[in-house]
Amino acid sequence: MLPLERQKKIIDLLTIRKVLKIAELTEELDISVDTLRRDLNLLTSQGKIQKIYGGVKLAEPGFGESSMDERMVSRLEEKDRIARKCSEYINDGDCIYIDSGSTTYQIAKYVKFKKKLTVVTNSIPVVNELMHSDVELLIIGGKIRRDEQSVVTYDYIFNFHQLNVLKAFICCSGITIDKGISDYNLEEAITRKKMIELSKEVYVAADSSKFGKDVTVSIAPLDRIDAIVTDSGIKKSFISAFKKTRTGLVVADI
Repeated sequence: MLPLERQKKIIDLLTIRKVLKIAELTEELDISVDTLRRDLNLLTSQGKIQKIYGGVKLAEPGFGESSMDERMVSRLEEKDRIARKCSEYINDGDCIYIDSGSTTYQIAKYVKFKKKLTVVTNSIPVVNELMHSDVELLIIGGKIRRDEQSVVTYDYIFNFHQLNVLKAFICCSGITIDKGISDYNLEEAITRKKMIELSKEVYVAADSSKFGKDVTVSIAPLDRIDAIVTDSGIKKSFISAFKKTRTGLVVADI
């Protein structure tokens, strides 16, 4: 069994059984303890699992992902520059989607005075930011995620395909060349998948700390993303690697 296959098997087993001991995993996978530890160390560094005494469990959202309140004040200068750059792609009369997330939230501050703009969102902070502007607001219906201050949606509550979204601005927690963009929460990922499918143009707003991470739930490969807007802290190796993809990489300067 290849390493990637083993690591997927570990995640699959933990999804069913929640907690597994080291001895159980070595027996189930028929591998040595040293080989298992290498797999577990990698999955831990990716934020997919959490080590506990004598075993492992799936990483909880709060383990790999900081709270919305923490992210709202973290790397604020970089996120503001990213949001300002994203706003340059938004024109009067557009219908856009602004995702839940601390970076995409900043975009709302820059679109308040656009004319005849329609904003579809699942972000309660975005709604609050635009509530008293002239922007036409549509909020997705569904279950409230209090920690994330977002609405996660289901087909029977909201008919996505009635929307005509020109541009979607998406958040994520991880970006790699091979795997694309990923997130910690399955319900958030499902909403983002649907909006990516629906929108004519897709932009990912993500600070440079997200690059090189492949976290719990896959959202989309890079070929589904038109451009990623990030800050100047991104490593040169990523800039070079992105030149070989169809996804644009936009660095928001000061």
